Amino acid sequence: MKPTLAATALITALSTPAFAFDITAMTEDERAMFRAEVRSYLLDNPEVIMEAVAALEAKQAAAQADAEKNMVAANAKMLFDDGYSWVGGNPDGDITVIEFSDYRCGYCRKAMKEVEELVESDGNIRFILKEFPILGEASLVSSRFAIATLNVAGPEAYKAAHDALMAMNSEMTEPVLRRLAETLELDADAILAEMDSDKVTYAIEENRKLAQIFQINGTPTFIMGDELVRGYVPLNDMRMIVEDIRDNS
Repeated sequence: MKPTLAATALITALSTPAFAFDITAMTEDERAMFRAEVRSYLLDNPEVIMEAVAALEAKQAAAQADAEKNMVAANAKMLFDDGYSWVGGNPDGDITVIEFSDYRCGYCRKAMKEVEELVESDGNIRFILKEFPILGEASLVSSRFAIATLNVAGPEAYKAAHDALMAMNSEMTEPVLRRLAETLELDADAILAEMDSDKVTYAIEENRKLAQIFQINGTPTFIMGDELVRGYVPLNDMRMIVEDIRDNS
């Protein structure tokens, strides 16, 4: 169905950059006729409303993406070189992938192997893990243990502890943590003593500050290059994101 004269005039006018429409200049009868024509057109062509909504959503998404890229740039030091997070993959990689993770998060556990496959198969990704315990006391204790392990025994020991904690469902009591440290052939006394240190607390608090800045309230959440990616992402989709970042860099 073709649009009526009034609807056509409205659409043409609204698409003109210099358009300045003053409905108050109309008489009451003209306003009533105008509104009736527009309503009739929209009822006959409801897809126009969906097109407008889609255009608005695309515009908002683009604006949000730009805002997030600006936030990444403004917080680059805390994100990419904080001095306390574990760094894996290629230290000279052309893309950095950051994951905010919780040990009791089922989707973090699901994503772990796929993220590792992405990093290993690509060979040019620098990967940073941000401890972000948000799922209760067990999550917090696990993160404290992992960070303490990194501080006491270094990055290789941290990775071993991280992988073990991701697979554990037991309560994070001192005997359980001591047994884990001993199984990994680590100094259990030193790690347990370090867990409540200011250095460990600082790392967790700084990650929480970052999460507030980026409005991160769930895990896993990724920052891939300068893009924020919320939630679990399958391996092939992550590869597509990385490819897209490289193509546009």
